[in-house]
Amino acid sequence: MVGHEIRRARPDDYDSIIGVVDNWWGRAAVHNLPRMFLDHFHRTSLIASDDNGISGFLVGFGSPSDPYTAYIHFVAVRPDARKAGLGRTLYEAFFTIARSDNRTTVTAITSPANFTSIDFHRSLGFAVAGPVPDYNGPGRALITFSRPV
Repeated sequence: MVGHEIRRARPDDYDSIIGVVDNWWGRAAVHNLPRMFLDHFHRTSLIASDDNGISGFLVGFGSPSDPYTAYIHFVAVRPDARKAGLGRTLYEAFFTIARSDNRTTVTAITSPANFTSIDFHRSLGFAVAGPVPDYNGPGRALITFSRPV
């Protein structure tokens, strides 16, 4: 993507990410991204940056229980960098990592109210299922996404 460098994340990226995530998401999201994700899954997570600093990130990892599945846990793009394909670029880079690790499927989840995420995942070829009742405990339905890579 022109103007954005994509690289693998490092554990020390955490402080920069967590400092912007609530602003970029427009609501409290810090609680969804504990430090352990970058401590343990930085090799499969990505950072995008441009002349203004971090412009996006994707936190994902290979399932430790299913050797063929990778999971995208959290993605954010700086508001002024949206609508230029950066999210798609981050996903494509993650798909490459997943394939290189012999993963054949990438999964993700979102809230049933997150229509932007649902539409975005559909546009990338993900199968969309749900809302799945009680997915995250009683009364906590979620939408699931799955895509072969």
